Amino acid sequence: MTDQSRARTASSSRETSESRIRLSLDLDGTGRSSIDTSVPFFDHLLTALSKHSLIDLDVAASGDTHIDVHHTVEDVGIVLGGALNEALGDKAGISRYGDALVPLDEALVQAVVDVSGRPYLVHTGEPEGFEYHLIGGHFTGSMVRHVFEAITFHAGITVHVRVLGGRDPHHIAEAEFKAFARALRQAVQPDPRVSGVPSTKGAL
Repeated sequence: MTDQSRARTASSSRETSESRIRLSLDLDGTGRSSIDTSVPFFDHLLTALSKHSLIDLDVAASGDTHIDVHHTVEDVGIVLGGALNEALGDKAGISRYGDALVPLDEALVQAVVDVSGRPYLVHTGEPEGFEYHLIGGHFTGSMVRHVFEAITFHAGITVHVRVLGGRDPHHIAEAEFKAFARALRQAVQPDPRVSGVPSTKGAL
């Protein structure tokens, strides 16, 4: 079982010549968030991630968005993944797996998460041309996959995201984040029937 006396929280920061990130999270929160990345649509996606995962999330980020949002968005994903890994600790007592199927009007996305200790992303189904679309006039569709890559690698988790349908790029991107949030919520939650680490290896 999890050690309930240990707070499953983390705070992290990253500063480069391209961006400055400060982030904190609480896995056992209520979905409260304070998000300011200087990239409005990304703020929207992270707010949805927090709300539907029930992970409290505070993010303050700035960077060279006058060049492109790429550096700031990627670096937030890196810091978020690392903070998730830190907050999970030894992963004892967690459910480990999560699966969610989330609609948003015409869009439908499935996400599956395994808190495996092995970073791996499978990301499929976005419609042709999605990666080139500027959502909100500033957030390129290609950044959705890139954020998942950064989170997955630095959190040490396996993630499968499948876009099963959708036409509007805003709806597709938001459904991807909401599905990931719901799957992550299941995977990281304590399971009272689990004793120790949920793996035959004895470690994750």
